[in-house]
Order: sequence, then C-alpha cells, then structure tokens
Amino acid sequence: MLRAYLPILLLVVVATGFAVVNLALTHLLGPKKPTRSKLSVYESGVQPIGDARQRFTIKFDLIAMLFIIFDIEVVFLYPWAMVFKKFLQSESGLFILFEMLIFIGILFLGYIYAWKKGGLTWD
Repeated sequence: MLRAYLPILLLVVVATGFAVVNLALTHLLGPKKPTRSKLSVYESGVQPIGDARQRFTIKFDLIAMLFIIFDIEVVFLYPWAMVFKKFLQSESGLFILFEMLIFIGILFLGYIYAWKKGGLTWD
C-alpha cells in the first residue's frame, strides 16, 4: 500500500531539494552590493510617503466586485454561444434561447441597478 505513494514522496523530496539548493546557491554566489537606493522601498515608481495603513473608500471594492460579477457572467455566455447553432436545431432550441435571453435580461437589470445606484461612478 505504501509503495504506491513512493513516487509522490520522491517527487516532493526532489522538488523541495531543488528549491532549497537553488535558494542556497543564489544566496551564496549572488552579488552583494547593497546601496541606499537598492534597499529603499519601491512600489510602482512612486516614492512612499505617509502612512502605510492608508484607508481606501468602499467604492474601490464595489467596482472591483462588479467587474468580477459581470466578467464571470460573460464566461458563462461563451460556452453557450459556441454550441448555440447545435441547440437551435434541436427540439429544445427555442426554450434554451429564451432561457439565455432571461439570463441576459437579469444581468442587464443588475447592470442598470448598479448604474442608477452610482456604483459605476468614480468620485
């Protein structure tokens, strides 16, 4: 029973050993010339000023969530569009078409609701 897991254990040992050896060699053989500019904090080319625990408005999170929601809905539309012609020729083709129209309608109503509530405006 344990012999079946031997290849997995061997893979884990080899992968861990490879990572440890690479990190050790990089640390030992790599150049070490620390300067003030190399040790400074760098983020997106902007020099850090102020507190690191800066508060952001909830609008940022709301727009990100709306983007993810609508993006996932498009992912559901893609496979349906790929097989739409085959479904249209079947007996339940019109039913599937109306189901998708209802789905798109609900999605559109959600978009209109978010727009009217001001969830898509950035102040």
